[in-house]
Amino acid sequence: MGNLPPTKGNLIAAKRSKKLAENGFELMDKKRNILIRELMGLIDRAAELQERIDKTFSEAYSSLKRANISMGGCEDIARSTALDTSVRVRYRSVMGVELPSVSATPADMSVLPYSFIGTTPALDDAYKKFNSVKELCLELAELENSIYRLAYSIEKAQKRANALNNIVIPGLEADVARMTDALEEKDREEFVRLKVIKAQKK
Repeated sequence: MGNLPPTKGNLIAAKRSKKLAENGFELMDKKRNILIRELMGLIDRAAELQERIDKTFSEAYSSLKRANISMGGCEDIARSTALDTSVRVRYRSVMGVELPSVSATPADMSVLPYSFIGTTPALDDAYKKFNSVKELCLELAELENSIYRLAYSIEKAQKRANALNNIVIPGLEADVARMTDALEEKDREEFVRLKVIKAQKK
């Protein structure tokens, strides 16, 4: 707006724009703070979940080793196990950021997808442990995706807030000051001119 002539209309428009930019900055700052709070909560959950996944993976692979040793290999049973197609992704909005919510139909552990003939309890244990790993991986995928989306949105909100606070608002303040000074100078000149005319008339 730096090139606009100093008129009352332009001054009013500049003041309105400045007020709007200040409101925009406040909103961006609030949005960023809310997203940061949400992100911190998810990061704490992710750290705790990662520990649980590491422990469960370790137990599951130990169980699988025992099943392989006791049965001489589990490849045929693994190939015959049906794929899980029950995974669903829904989204919830936090300050305009779409965060995923991943869910799946829980497996019925009372009915195993293979015959008891030719299998051992070690395989049952491995199957149950890997099912726990799958559930934890779904939860971790949801958390990591949410953390990535929040971090990206926080960075974007920070850039916009900085642009408003460091470029737009100071520019508008300078425009308002320039136009105010010019209009005040014009009013003073008009006042002096009127006084001179009045003095001449006398």
